[in-house]
Amino acid sequence: MFSKELQNLGLTKTQSAVLDHLFEHGESKACDIAKDVKHPRGVVYKAIDELIALELVEKQEKAKQIARFRAVHPRNLEKVLEAKERELSKNKKIFDDLLPQLASSYNLTLNKPGVKFYEGEEGLEKVLYDTLNSKTEVYLMFNREAMSQEPAFEEINDEYKRRRIRSGIKKKIIRIGKKPELTFGTADAKYDAVTEIKYLENTSFPFKTNIHIYDGKISFLIMEKGKIIAILIEDKNIYELNKFWFETLWKLAKN
Repeated sequence: MFSKELQNLGLTKTQSAVLDHLFEHGESKACDIAKDVKHPRGVVYKAIDELIALELVEKQEKAKQIARFRAVHPRNLEKVLEAKERELSKNKKIFDDLLPQLASSYNLTLNKPGVKFYEGEEGLEKVLYDTLNSKTEVYLMFNREAMSQEPAFEEINDEYKRRRIRSGIKKKIIRIGKKPELTFGTADAKYDAVTEIKYLENTSFPFKTNIHIYDGKISFLIMEKGKIIAILIEDKNIYELNKFWFETLWKLAKN
């Protein structure tokens, strides 16, 4: 009666047939169920065990009698539906994580730039930490004064800085805006060993974007009013153009 509907809820064809039989006939022996649903007894026993594990079927045992089985209240089917929803949610997350990589690979095969787009702190960290795998020196240009107004920036940047120092990834940084005054005792020798900083003063702009240029890639990390967007582009020509711009500005910037 309800076999197809039960399959739509997430049960297998055999599970649905067995449960449908029990809803219609009440308690039954496995041999009677197998005969009615026209499946081998071993297949039916397996389906019964699975339904018991799902708390949809109960086993009735009496001394010196063959075990019988009966369906539990149909409200327990809600658990099956909830499990299916959790599985769909999990698969959706896997798909969301995989899609940018698939799209990037697809675009590259068509000679288009590989572009990955992420939102939130997790996405920002994924793109930012990708620079720690760079085989080339990393270039960075950003307006630190504007970025530091974002609550999440300092925490993410401090942890990234510690990891970069451990990894020994060298970085050239152009900071937009006025050079900060140095305070005695704030020098960090390990940081200075892997970092060069120059400043473009008298050119303070309100943009809240980091631009990283490295290893054939360019990334934009955007933070404003709690909204976080990370974009990673992998394309030789785009990389070379931005690398040229950075190196030109580097010559104009001040120590």
